[in-house]
Amino acid sequence: MDQFVFDAKKRWVLGGGMILGLLCLIITFFVDDQFHTRFWTNYLHNSVFFTGIAFISLFIIAAFTTALAGWSTLIKRIWEAYSLFMIPGLILMLVIVAGVWGHWHHLYHWADTAAVKEDQVLFGKSGFLNKYWYTFGTLIIVGAWIYFAMQIRKTSVAEDSNGPGEDFSYHRRIRTLSVIFLPIAGFSSAAMIWQWVMSLDAHWYSTLFAWYSAASWFLAAMALTILTVIYLKSQGYLPKVTADHLHDLGKYLFGISVFWTYLWFSQYMLIWYANVGEETIYFRERLDNYKPLFFLNLIINFVLPFFVLLRNDTKRKIGTMVFVSVAVFLGHWLDFFLMIKPGARITAMEAAAHHAGEAAHHVEHATPFAIGFSFPGILELGTMIGFLCLFLYIVFTRLTQASLTPKNDPYLEESLHHEVV
Repeated sequence: MDQFVFDAKKRWVLGGGMILGLLCLIITFFVDDQFHTRFWTNYLHNSVFFTGIAFISLFIIAAFTTALAGWSTLIKRIWEAYSLFMIPGLILMLVIVAGVWGHWHHLYHWADTAAVKEDQVLFGKSGFLNKYWYTFGTLIIVGAWIYFAMQIRKTSVAEDSNGPGEDFSYHRRIRTLSVIFLPIAGFSSAAMIWQWVMSLDAHWYSTLFAWYSAASWFLAAMALTILTVIYLKSQGYLPKVTADHLHDLGKYLFGISVFWTYLWFSQYMLIWYANVGEETIYFRERLDNYKPLFFLNLIINFVLPFFVLLRNDTKRKIGTMVFVSVAVFLGHWLDFFLMIKPGARITAMEAAAHHAGEAAHHVEHATPFAIGFSFPGILELGTMIGFLCLFLYIVFTRLTQASLTPKNDPYLEESLHHEVV
């Protein structure tokens, strides 16, 4: 079968998951603190995580196209569908933007104009960390990503019916779009991850943070790709995708896990060794108050995939690949949880102290264990399932709109005869 059918059963299952996620968000809102910190951090966490998977999927398409990686041709329709989630992703992020303007949440310390005037560090960064940059950066940059995603998808689908024989104009256009997109993606993704996530810890900075976050997005996207490929094959789709293609996807899961660990270690080791207060505060908070999650993050995202995927044959075993992919996907969801929760919680504590008439800078940042902050609870998992089901609903809808096999891609034959020695 080459035309995906999004039947009623799949729609009902994913619709039920979305309802579950919505109910978890609603419950979180009503059992939360006065600033609804758990609700807003859960919403931001999942919005950034799944929008990032969509962005990095477009990056994968562009990078593989530029590198002439023909082996991936049979899989690229999945990444095209993933990339188009950036459209609802932008809508999700605009809710956060509206919250900054309307003071609906206290996620970002820099959004408090009174605090910025009193804080030299925040004041020094206010040229970049402000609601105008946050708003127009999100609109313009994510809007540009969407433009490239739609143009590449449109050209790819048009190639199916209009690009047979010696007509390579469609593929040349995709390559041109890819070459233009890659440097734009490199600079703009860093700016947005600084705005969306790193600025939650507004007094801290790291030159490695954008690389680190992008690697986490990449691994989550690759794990989800493997699971999608295996699911589609179990339903009778993608018959030409072989164990060799799965093997290469597994190599990316293995190799980039090592790269992510290199960035994890480099960021932590250099900051620890330099012992500069403005930098160590980030890791000091996580080691003091989030130690189990801090080291669990490393175990799930490095130790497990490294030792399981180190052998060549494990990358060809369906059961093993499903297990590792689920673990890595959840592991990098936890990674973003750890990036987001501590900084936002401190900001909420300082806001609460300010409302109580205390000096914010005198607040002790002793953060006791709390489900939803120190570790994900049932409501966090339910919210993630809701966002995942929304993501898959959009993806499956997009998959129905074109053949799963890009029939006239000039590298299709290479992909059909792909073998890993």
